[in-house]
Amino acid sequence: MRDLSEGKGNLLVLLAVVCEPQLHKPMYWFLCHLSVLDIATSTVVVPKLIAVFLEDGGVISFGGCVTQLFFYHFVGCTECFLYTVMAYDRFLAICRPLHYGTVMNSKVCLWLAVGTWVGGCLHSAMETALTFRLPYGPDNRVSYIFCDIPAVLKLACADTSLNETVTLLDVGIVAMTCFLLILTSYVYIASAVLRIRSAEGRRRAFSTCTSHVIIVMTCYIPLSFTYLRPGAQDPLGGAVAVFYTTVTPFLNPVIYTLRNKEMKKAILKLKRRKA
Repeated sequence: MRDLSEGKGNLLVLLAVVCEPQLHKPMYWFLCHLSVLDIATSTVVVPKLIAVFLEDGGVISFGGCVTQLFFYHFVGCTECFLYTVMAYDRFLAICRPLHYGTVMNSKVCLWLAVGTWVGGCLHSAMETALTFRLPYGPDNRVSYIFCDIPAVLKLACADTSLNETVTLLDVGIVAMTCFLLILTSYVYIASAVLRIRSAEGRRRAFSTCTSHVIIVMTCYIPLSFTYLRPGAQDPLGGAVAVFYTTVTPFLNPVIYTLRNKEMKKAILKLKRRKA
């Protein structure tokens, strides 16, 4: 049921942006991609997680494990890149408003979106190939809620120190680089907003960024907890992973809908049209 509600929330965002001309802006273009990624995140993990409670539902083939691991990291990495692009979009809108329309034109928006997907795909392909190049023996029980790199490496019949080091460095470098770029963007944004004389102007400028800051936090805190600490694949890590794959995709459309007047108006108009 949660999977269905996540899908409905994100589909509603997609429909609102497509049907409402006022939302045909770069910010909402990237929000559409985030909605697609949220749907994909739940689709990769949640159905198999639910199937665990059925008879033989916890069984997954080797090919299925490879596929799940690839798409999980593909979607996760693409999302990190997308959050960075969305922060850059807000930076241009607030700090360079006179140049915003010229710089963030439709062609640039398209290439930025394509770049996030291609970057996520290449990153995941490298991680997946590195993981499954190792030999695996008869002990094929993944002691985790889904096929993720640390859990799969425990089953390898070879030294995994290289894989563990590369995974830590790779995930750490990608996550920290994206986070530092986002943080830099918001330092400039905060500086620009504080120079606005009217309190109403400052409030409106900050309100356009609040939703993005919240969803970045709901992404990076679980990510750091899962990959950048010792013993990350313990039961507590599994609970955090469940939060990231089920609750976060549900929260994202709610956060953007509740804190965005344009989006609320578009969704209400869409509901009236359906009625």
